[in-house]
Amino acid sequence: MIKKILVTGSEGFIGSHLVEFLVEKKYQINALCLYNSFDQNGWLDFLDPKIKKKINLIKGDIRDFKVINSAIEGCQCVIHLASLIAIPYSYDAPSSYVKTNIDGTLNLLEASRIKNVKKFIHISSSEVYGTAQYVPIDEKHPLVGQSPYSATKIAADQLAYSFFCSFNLPLTIIRPFNTFGPRQSQRAIIPTIIAQLLQKNKKIKLGNIQTTRDFTYVEDTIRGIYMAINNDKCIGETINLGTGFEISIEKLSKLLIKISNQDVSIISEKIRKRPSKSEVDRLLSNNQKAKKILKWSPIFIGNEGLMKGLQDTYNWFLENEKLIKSESTNYVK
Repeated sequence: MIKKILVTGSEGFIGSHLVEFLVEKKYQINALCLYNSFDQNGWLDFLDPKIKKKINLIKGDIRDFKVINSAIEGCQCVIHLASLIAIPYSYDAPSSYVKTNIDGTLNLLEASRIKNVKKFIHISSSEVYGTAQYVPIDEKHPLVGQSPYSATKIAADQLAYSFFCSFNLPLTIIRPFNTFGPRQSQRAIIPTIIAQLLQKNKKIKLGNIQTTRDFTYVEDTIRGIYMAINNDKCIGETINLGTGFEISIEKLSKLLIKISNQDVSIISEKIRKRPSKSEVDRLLSNNQKAKKILKWSPIFIGNEGLMKGLQDTYNWFLENEKLIKSESTNYVK
């Protein structure tokens, strides 16, 4: 039975929720947090002190093998979330994405192989599918790197799978579809919209508003990852976590405007759009494999579930308005 887990990217949006959840489930957690000169630990600094006290916080970088080899000591499981994620920035600094998302993943895989971990859970992204060639998208859908970010995530996925095939590393690849919720970066579309609404802007400035996404509330994503930890049936498998419900960015914006009870118009700006060939027009998940193998089903489903998740997210940003920065010209998805 797995008792001690290394979580990379622990200070981030999904990572902090996952660490919080796992501590409450009585797991021992080594939380790898990217070192910085400000002595800040991302969202981990905002956790309940009682939970934070139970976390073994490790400062370091997944690009440093020595740090990784030390951080993984005594852990039976690795949950790998750390990566560079901002798609617009990947156009400007693709080599940084290679070094973090590919080389960093290699360090974790190699250390996990040496330490004989019992489970390596690699967190992928629905962006690896590119624009849907058929819907709903199952795990057999072709992988298409339409941005440097998605290309490095594909490479990391394939590298991880090669360790399963070559070295019998007990691997599971989890592929969430557009996770959202409290603590999410304003680079992402939902916080981008909310931030502008809370600033009482009369016009919301967005990019391509005709694209559709399958938005999954963070609680559902966390449960899916958790259900893979002690599940041997998912070893060697890639599993989607999505709701099976899609919505356009335009309709999503209107839902958030309704929640805010404001009279706001939506503007699509060229500066916020991805290059045309890089735009992922449609993502809609097939989650049957997760239901079968993980016994997982999303709770926040359909329009009603999305509205509940959006309301909870809006309320969190409203309560933490001081954390909101001035609007950015770019968003992730």
